[in-house]
Amino acid sequence: MHELGIAQSIVEIAEKNARQQGAKRVLTVTVEVGVLAGVLPEALEFCFDACCRETLLEGSRLRIQQIPARARCRDCHQEYELKSFFDNCPACDSTVGDQLSGEELRIKEMEID
Repeated sequence: MHELGIAQSIVEIAEKNARQQGAKRVLTVTVEVGVLAGVLPEALEFCFDACCRETLLEGSRLRIQQIPARARCRDCHQEYELKSFFDNCPACDSTVGDQLSGEELRIKEMEID
């Protein structure tokens, strides 16, 4: 379960930034997660709650914004949504596309007190 390591990193980064800003606690952390990032949102939420104990994030809420996967066909230049890494272009059925989004994993914002 790599979500545990991801959750630990989120908590460490958020706590470090909160301390630098003189916060007493972190209320929410919003993360962007691409649908092809290989992260299970439910597992990440569970691990986040466990990692927050005895930190400035204890009792905070994790908001996960899922980012859709998109690609651009190299042949017809059509942009399309990806359901998997191996989807063909829906316009010309080409197998050659450049992924534009879908693997993101980043802290977007946090609310502190």
